[in-house]
Amino acid sequence: MSRRRVDSQGSLGPDDEVMPYSDDETDDELDISSEEEETEEAPRVPQPPVEVKPSEMSWKVKANDRPYHHLPEFQKKVFLCIKKSKYSGNAIKTYKYNFFTFLPLNLYEQFKRAANLYFLALLILQIIPDITTLPWYTTLVPLVVVLGITAIKDLVDDLARHRMDKEINNRKSEVLLDGRFQESKWRNIEVGDVVRLKKNDFIPADILLLSSTNPNSLCYVETAELDGETNLKFKMGLRVTDERLQEERQLAEFNGLIECEEPNNRLDKFIGTMLWQSERYPLDLDNMLLRGCKLRNTEECHGLVIFAGGDTKIMRNGGKTRFKRTKIDELMNYMVYTIFALLILAAAGLAIGHSFWYEEIGMNAWYLYDGKDQSASHRGFLSFWGYIIVLNTMVPISLYVSVEVIRLGQSKFINWDLQMYFSEKDTPAKARTTTLNEQLGQIEYIFSDKTGTLTQNVMQFKKCTIAGRSYGAPTTAEGVTLDRGRPVDWSWNRLADKKFQFMDHSLVAVVRSGKDKDASEFFKLLSLCHTVMVEHKDDELVYQAASPDEGALVTAARNFGFVFLSRTQDTITIREMDQETTYEMLALLDFNSDRKRMSIILKFPDGRIRLYCKGADTVIYERLSPNTRHKESSQTALDIFANETLRTLCLCYKDISAAEYEAWSRKHKEAQVSMSDRDAALDHVYEQIESNLMLIGATAIEDKLQEGVPETIALLAKADIKIWVLTGDKKETAENIGYSCSLLTDDMQIHYGEDVNEKLTIRQANRRNQPTTSRLNKKKTPEPFFPEPRKNALIITGGWLNEILYEKKKKRRRLRLRRLGKRSAPSNPQDGQPNNDLEKEMRQIDFVDMACECEAVICCRVTPKQKANVVSLVKKYKKAVTLSIGDGANDVNMIKTADIGVGISGQEGMQAVMSSDYAFAQFRYLERLLLVHGRWSYIRMCKFLRFFFFKNFAFTLVHFWYSFFSGYSAQIAYEDWFITLYNLCYSSLPVLLVGLLDQDVNDKLSLKFPKLYLPGQQGSMFNYKNFFISLFHGIFVSLVIFFIPYGAFLQTMGQDGEAPSDYQSFAVVTASSLIFTVNLQMSLDTSYWTFVNCFAVLGSIAIYFGITFDSHSAGIHVIFPSVFTFTGVASNALRQPYLWLTIILTVGISLLPVICIQFLHKTIWPSVGDKVHRNRKKYEMEMLAEEKKKPPAFQRGRRSRRSAYAFSHSRGYADLISSGRSIRRRPPTRAGPQESIREFPQREAENI
Repeated sequence: MSRRRVDSQGSLGPDDEVMPYSDDETDDELDISSEEEETEEAPRVPQPPVEVKPSEMSWKVKANDRPYHHLPEFQKKVFLCIKKSKYSGNAIKTYKYNFFTFLPLNLYEQFKRAANLYFLALLILQIIPDITTLPWYTTLVPLVVVLGITAIKDLVDDLARHRMDKEINNRKSEVLLDGRFQESKWRNIEVGDVVRLKKNDFIPADILLLSSTNPNSLCYVETAELDGETNLKFKMGLRVTDERLQEERQLAEFNGLIECEEPNNRLDKFIGTMLWQSERYPLDLDNMLLRGCKLRNTEECHGLVIFAGGDTKIMRNGGKTRFKRTKIDELMNYMVYTIFALLILAAAGLAIGHSFWYEEIGMNAWYLYDGKDQSASHRGFLSFWGYIIVLNTMVPISLYVSVEVIRLGQSKFINWDLQMYFSEKDTPAKARTTTLNEQLGQIEYIFSDKTGTLTQNVMQFKKCTIAGRSYGAPTTAEGVTLDRGRPVDWSWNRLADKKFQFMDHSLVAVVRSGKDKDASEFFKLLSLCHTVMVEHKDDELVYQAASPDEGALVTAARNFGFVFLSRTQDTITIREMDQETTYEMLALLDFNSDRKRMSIILKFPDGRIRLYCKGADTVIYERLSPNTRHKESSQTALDIFANETLRTLCLCYKDISAAEYEAWSRKHKEAQVSMSDRDAALDHVYEQIESNLMLIGATAIEDKLQEGVPETIALLAKADIKIWVLTGDKKETAENIGYSCSLLTDDMQIHYGEDVNEKLTIRQANRRNQPTTSRLNKKKTPEPFFPEPRKNALIITGGWLNEILYEKKKKRRRLRLRRLGKRSAPSNPQDGQPNNDLEKEMRQIDFVDMACECEAVICCRVTPKQKANVVSLVKKYKKAVTLSIGDGANDVNMIKTADIGVGISGQEGMQAVMSSDYAFAQFRYLERLLLVHGRWSYIRMCKFLRFFFFKNFAFTLVHFWYSFFSGYSAQIAYEDWFITLYNLCYSSLPVLLVGLLDQDVNDKLSLKFPKLYLPGQQGSMFNYKNFFISLFHGIFVSLVIFFIPYGAFLQTMGQDGEAPSDYQSFAVVTASSLIFTVNLQMSLDTSYWTFVNCFAVLGSIAIYFGITFDSHSAGIHVIFPSVFTFTGVASNALRQPYLWLTIILTVGISLLPVICIQFLHKTIWPSVGDKVHRNRKKYEMEMLAEEKKKPPAFQRGRRSRRSAYAFSHSRGYADLISSGRSIRRRPPTRAGPQESIREFPQREAENI
C-alpha cells in the first residue's frame, strides 16, 4: 500500500532546516528581527552590518580583577537593604536543608499537609480538660511516629543531595591567583578568574577560551552532558589571545574587559566583545567552553570565567524544578477534606442530639448530675468538640506515612529489578524519587527524544549497490545467498577496524580481486570524499568525523582495503590495497542542508583531475549525465534500502580537463572573496562544476536503534499510550527514524507544518464567523480534523510550531508595541494573528486536538524550551498524565515539565538523569517500568487506599452508633489503648503488605496483555465512587459489629451465673470482632499470597490478643492504675463460649455479603484482569511453549520511497581544512602519517 503524504514543499512558511529562536533571545535581537519584518516589503537597500553596541551589553567581566565584580554598580538587592553581587558564585546548591533549618523547615512542610495540621489541633483540644474524652497520648504517639518517619526519609534524601553537591563543588581546577596557577575547588572559582584545564577535565564554568596547546588555539570538547552526543566538537580562541596569552606571566598580566549578553539558556548562541589594549574584538559561541562539557584531545588550555554557577547555560537550561504530585495524591487530599466535612457534620448532629437529650433526660436525672451548672447548649458545644476528638480516626493519621512506606518499597523493587539492569555498562534502573510510582500506571502520553534515546547514535554500513548490483545480504565469496551467514574475517587487512561487521563475502572477494574497477572506485571515493580527521594512537587509526554517518563510510572503506591515513591543507593520503597514494586536493565543496551533497576535486598522481561527489539521491539524480549507466537498477536498490529504513547516499564522479578546471577555479576564487552574499555566490559556482556526473553506486547506513525499540513502541501503543518524538534533528532524519522504530507505518497519511497551519487557520476563520455565544461555548465537542477513517501522523518543525502557536508573532508584536509606547488596535482578522488571548488559547486547543487525533506525532528542529511547551500544552488541555524521556541537557526542561521524567543513563551524558524521576540505560526498559511496575504500583496503591478508608470507617463509626445509647455524651466504645494501637499495630501490617506485594497477574502476563494497563489511565480503580463504596462498606460493618454484640448482651447470663453484659466486656467483644473482620476481609482481597502476607494476618490477630491480655492484667494495673483500667476484662469475657459465638456470628455476617457480591461480579461482569487471572495457568503454559520456539525474523515489505541521506545536520569543516588552521605546525616534509594531522571533530551538536 502506498504511503499518502501531504507535502509542504515550496511553502512560504518557516525554514524546516533552521532551529527556531529560544525564549531567552535578547530583546535587542528581537528588535532587529522585528525591524526586518516591518521593512521586508520595502525595496532592498544595502545595509551596513548590524553591530551590537557596547552600551547594550550589561554583563561586564574584567580579567584577573575579583574586586571589580563587587563594585556598587554590580550589586543587586536581596532583602530590604541587603545587597550582594549580581555575579553568581560557582558553587551549585540542590539541597533543601542545612543543620539549622532542617527541623523548622521540615516540620513546616509536614504541617502544610491538612491531616497533620488537623491532628496537631486535635492534640491541643485533648489537653483541654472540659473537652477531652480521650487521653492526649492516643493522638501524640501516632503523630510523633508519622512525623518522625517522614522526617527521617526527607533527611536521607537531602543527605544524598548534599553528597552530590559536595562532590561537584569540591572538584579541583587550576586558577590563576597571585600571579601563578594554584589548585582550587570549583566552589571557589569566581567570574573573571583565569583557569587552566587539562585533557579529560570537566569544564567548571562557562569560559572564554583564550589559548590552548593546539594550533590556532583550537580546543576539542565532548558535549555529552549537554546533548547526549559523544561526537567531539571544536572551539577556537581569538588570534590575538592565541598569540599573546600562552605563558603564565602573560596570562597574569591580562586585563581585558568582556562585555556580553546577560546569562540565558541559549546553548546555540553567544554574543559579546572583548576590549583589550584599546582594541575591541568580537566574540561568539565558537570562543566559549560551556560548563558540563569535557576537554578532549587537547593537552592544555586557558580560559576566562564569564558565567559561573547558576548563571551558566547548562544550569539556566534546566528549567524550573517543579514539585510533582500524583493524581492519587490530589484525589486523596480531596477525600481527606470530604472526611473532614463528614466528621464535622456527624459531630454537629451528635452535639445537637446531646443538647436535646440533656434538656429532656439528663438534667432531670439526679444520678447523672456532675456538679457543673452548664446549660444544654453549652454542653452541646463541648460535646461537639468531644466528638471531633472521638471520631478523629475517620481521618487516618497513619495514611500518609503508610503511603510513603509503600512507595519506598515499590521504588526498591524497581532498583532491584534485574530485567532492567544493563550489564554492558553495569547500569541498574534507578528510582530517583519515591513519590510518583503509582503515576507510572496512569501514563497516557510519552514524549521522547530521538538521539541517544531511541537510537544509539551509532551508524553502521549495512548495504550498498555498485554498478547496479546490490551487496550486503549474507552471501558466500562465490555469490551464493544464505539465510544466515557469518561476519567477514578482516585478518587480511592489518589496518581494519575489528569492530566493523559485514555479512557479504562476495563484495570482499570482488574488491580484493581488483577486477571490478567500479568497486575499487566506489571505496576509493569513500576514502577520499569526506571531512574526517585522523589520529594515530598506539598504532591504531582513530577517526573523528563531522557526523557518525561520515565516520561509518570512511571506516567501511578502511576495512575494504582503502584506508584513509592522513591529510594536510592540500593533500590526502590513503592506502589502496597495500599501496600508499597521495592525492592533491584542489577544492573541497562542503555539505550544507540546502545542497545536501559534498564534493572534492582531486589531482591524481598521473595528472588527471577528477571530482568525487556524494549526496542525497534527490539532488544527485538531477545532476547525472545522460550517458550514466545503472540509473534504474540503482533507483530500485535505493527504494529497497529506504524501505528497510536505511540512510542512503549516492556516489558519483566526473573527470575534468585542466582547462575546464582552470576556468572554474577563477570563478571559485572570485566567489570566495565576494563581499555580498558569499554563500549564494559559492553555491552558484558549485552548481556549475557539479553537473554531468557519472553514477557509481549508493551506500546504505543503518542509524542503529537501541535494541527492542520497535517492539516497545508497538506494545505501548497496544496499551493505548501515545508516543510523540521531540527532537532537534532535521525533518528527514526524524521521519526516517519514525519508520525504523515502527512509530510511522505505510498506511498512515502524514501531515506537515503547512497543511496543519492551513487546517487550523480554516478552523479559526470558521470560529470567527460563528455567533459570539456559540464561540464561547468551550464544552461543545469539536469536529474532528481528520474525519476519514484512516491513520494519520503529524510531522512538524520548530519553525512551524512557533507559526502555528503564534509564539513568534506574539513576541515581535510585543516588542514593536513597546517601541511605539502604546497598545495596538485589534489586528485584522485576516492577518493570521490572534485577536485576543482567548483566540490564542483556542488555537492551542485546536493544535492539541489535531495532534491527539493522530497515531504518531514527530516534532523536529525544536528547542529545549519548545519541547517543554509541547508537554505543557498536552498537560493543560488534555488533563493527561505525561512522561518525558531523554538523555541530554536539552531534554532537561521537558523532563521537569512532564508528570514523570525518565533519564537514559549509561550514556556519557548524565544531565538528564540528574533531573529525572527514574533512570535506566535502555529505552526498551520503559515497557517494564510502565506495564509491570507502574501497573502493579497503581493497583496496589488503589487497593491499599480503598481498604484503609474502609477499616477506619468500620472502626470509628462504632462510636457513632454507641452515642445513641450513651446520651450523645462523647463517650468511647473501646478501650483507650485499643484506639491508640489499632492503626499502628492491629490492622496496619496486612494492608501495608498488600500495598507492597500484591499483584493480580505476574510480570509476563502483564506484558502479554497490555490492555490490563487501561484501568490506570481511566482512573477506574480509585475515585470518588470507590471512596463512597468503602464508606458504605464501613458503615455496614460498623453497624454489624455494634448491634449484634449489643443484641447479644441485652439479656445474657454467663455460665457462672454472672452477666457479661458490662460496658468493658462489650468493648472487648466489639474490638475482637473488628480485628477478625478487618484482617479476614483483607485476606479475601489479597490476590497474591506469600508467607509474609499469611504471617501478617495471623500475626496482627496474635499481637492484638497478646497486647490486650497484657494491658488487662493485674500486674500492669498495679504499676499504672490510672492508665490501664480494664483489669481482668479480656480473660473474663473471652472465656465465655457465648461471647465467642457472638464474635463468630458478627464476623460471618460482616463478610458474607461481600463474598457474595465479589463472586457475582467476577462471574457475571468480569474485567479483563479477572479473565486473565482466571486463565493465568493456561496463558503461562502457552508462553513457555512460545519461548521454546524461535520467532521468525521481522521483514518489512514497504514500497514507499523516503529519501533519508546520511550527512551531518550542520555545515562541515571544509573551510577549516582548506585554510590549514587545524593542521599542526610541522616542517613540510612528512615523516609519517602520525605527524601530519590533528584529529578534527564535529563543530556543532547535531541535536541542539
